[in-house]
Amino acid sequence: MKTLEEKLGYTFQDPSLLENALTHSSRANESRGTLPSNERLEFLGDSILGMVVADHLYRSHPDLPEGELTRARAALVCEESLAETAGELDLGSYLRLGKGEEAGGGRHRPSIQADAVEAVLAAVYLDGGIGSVRKIIRRFILSREAAVITRPRDYKTALQELVQRESGQVLQYRLTGEEGPDHDKRFFMEVTLNGSPIGSGEGRSKKEAEQMAAKAAIEKLGG
Repeated sequence: MKTLEEKLGYTFQDPSLLENALTHSSRANESRGTLPSNERLEFLGDSILGMVVADHLYRSHPDLPEGELTRARAALVCEESLAETAGELDLGSYLRLGKGEEAGGGRHRPSIQADAVEAVLAAVYLDGGIGSVRKIIRRFILSREAAVITRPRDYKTALQELVQRESGQVLQYRLTGEEGPDHDKRFFMEVTLNGSPIGSGEGRSKKEAEQMAAKAAIEKLGG
């Protein structure tokens, strides 16, 4: 545990909190109630992580609209991001797993590693307060902020997620025209929602034109 504390840059006053954060439910179940699992800590850590990341993005990027802030936060706190953090900490080596989960490769499972990261963050918060956990989040998770902010947005996916907030919504893309010679052709696309046009765009390929149409639709719908 000392090695993990060194990697975190934090020393626990109550080491049992860290042990709890590393105890998977499979190990807790095998102990017949003598060991608590990290699920409650995971619940708390998820909220702490989301709040710290949202607060940082809000203060650091006053020019970004709500949709972009939401996208950036989601990318930073997703399972893939947290599994990367677990890899940096070699967190899998410290997990306390049940025999079945161990045999099934649970130590390397991204979902288990991501959950453990959230649990460890909660343990740090309970042990040392919000300032201590904020430092760890900045070091291991917000370090990917620049890459996330500059990543090109997938407007088609974003539009799909936006309209799916209500059931029964149907999006369709339609080529409305093209112009120019083959080596410099421009394509024009229109996107409709339940048959009604909500955006149009153009690009040097059909895919690019679809992305621009989706972007226009998002702006129109206020996403």
